[in-house]
Amino acid sequence: MSVVETIIDIPVEHERNVCGQFDQYLKKIERTLRVTIVARDGAIKFIGPEEMIRRAKSVFNNLVELSRRGNTISEQNVDYALSLSFTESDGVILEIDKDIICRTINGKPVKPKTLGQKQYVDAIREKMIVFGVGPAGTGKTYLAMAMAIQAFKNNEVGRIILTRPAIEAGEKLGFLPGDLQSKIDPYLRPLYDALYQIMGAESFLHNSEKGLIEVAPLAYMRGRTLDNAYIILDEAQNTTPAQMKMFLTRIGFGSKVVVTGDKTQKDLPGGAASGLDAAMKVLRKIEDIGFCSLTSEDVVRHPLVQKIVQAYDDYERKAQPKSGRPEQKGRKHDYKY
Repeated sequence: MSVVETIIDIPVEHERNVCGQFDQYLKKIERTLRVTIVARDGAIKFIGPEEMIRRAKSVFNNLVELSRRGNTISEQNVDYALSLSFTESDGVILEIDKDIICRTINGKPVKPKTLGQKQYVDAIREKMIVFGVGPAGTGKTYLAMAMAIQAFKNNEVGRIILTRPAIEAGEKLGFLPGDLQSKIDPYLRPLYDALYQIMGAESFLHNSEKGLIEVAPLAYMRGRTLDNAYIILDEAQNTTPAQMKMFLTRIGFGSKVVVTGDKTQKDLPGGAASGLDAAMKVLRKIEDIGFCSLTSEDVVRHPLVQKIVQAYDDYERKAQPKSGRPEQKGRKHDYKY
């Protein structure tokens, strides 16, 4: 395969953002695509096989355009642009970037960052009920929260209801001190964190006092009919089938529901069936219900999180019984090294 050289200009004001500190992004692109990259005087020289040069140029053009739009380029942006360069969808990253859901209290735009997240957001817009399933760090709860807050601000719904089952993550905490609210708040803290970041503590407290935003454990949903509300059920893998049925039958007119969960992080007692698994089987053919499966490629936390998720996925796949029989429901993986 012949080696070629090509040069593209890069605006000086975007050079550091796109190349990274100490050219760390350049080095990553070099290692991944096996090309040589030289940055000098506002220009980037690529040396290598023609096909790899085409991909490298595509990655850089996408990163420069993201930078022009005001984005701070992260390692996740570089990794995702590189992965897309091996597909026919390498230009989709710019289309995804246009979809701004809302802005945080500090003015930072909240938007999908991967194709999977974009499909998840679109499904929430189109369907009355959406199940978002995927590993940690894929933005399932955060994006759903952003969509709920935006709908609330636009008067599309009258209130927001956030709920999750109050189950310890593999620990026995015993009796927690304080009143009832103090006992359940630790379980709901991730929901509060997202609310504070997007809406601001003052706005949240104001609307909470008026009953327009409610954060409550799943057990509080029984016996209610929830009209004109945006309802998010988080950590749905820790519901029982009976709890999931109870929750889904609370939905009233003018409401929208997002159910999020990670099938690999169940905290149910051994042998107990997950309401999330059951619901996805039972409801799969209902037209007004959407199902989105996010993967390790959609992780937008620290790049190491993506590697951890992928490593666990690979290990669990290899650990499956060779007979091909499905693993026993509710059974946790026994990791033997």
